[in-house]
This record gives sequence, structure tokens and C-alpha cells, in this order.
Amino acid sequence: MTEDLTFQALRQLQANPRLSQRQLARALGISLGKTNYCLRALIARGLVKAEHFRTSKNKLAYAYLLTPEGIDAKARITVRFLKRKQAEYDALKLELEQLLAEAQAEGLDIPQCD
Repeated sequence: MTEDLTFQALRQLQANPRLSQRQLARALGISLGKTNYCLRALIARGLVKAEHFRTSKNKLAYAYLLTPEGIDAKARITVRFLKRKQAEYDALKLELEQLLAEAQAEGLDIPQCD
């Protein structure tokens, strides 16, 4: 399980612990089987715990709650995720500036993007 997938799963579950596995799979853009594997891995690592809904008529309905360790892990992963995304953004911005300069040097009229 990649760190990005771990981050996205923890993020989704923290926002809505009552997501079904099917809903979580859709939100993550992965298969239901992979979602089940990921949830089991998060539970095994102690980052998430599964509890039955007390008010649910569906006995298979679970709430996936982040444990204190899960909250800490999400915070650490968030910092790394933000640093990585900022570096990607900076690299892309530089590439766009270079392409724009090349296009203008070739006499192309390219509107500035903000």
C-alpha cells in the first residue's frame, strides 16, 4: 500500500467514518477488493478500527475510525504529501515558464496563465 493511498484513505475515513467500502473505493478510484485489502492493512497497523454502527439495521455496516496512532500517522504523511506536491508544483511552474518563453521567442502569441 503506497503512502499516497494510505494518506487518501485516512483522509476520507477521517472526514466520513461511515463510508461503506464501496463508497471508499469510489472516492479513492480503486477496486472494491483493493479497498478491502487497504482497510485490513490499516486495521492491522493499528491506524484504523472498525466498529459496528449501533443504530444501523444493517449488521454489516461499520464505522472506520482513526485511532490516535492513525491521526498521528495522517499528520506525518500530510506533511510529506504537502512537501512532495509543492515540489511538483514548483517544477511544473518552472517548466511552464520555460515553455512560454520558448513560444514567445518563436513569435507565438500565447496568453499568460495565472
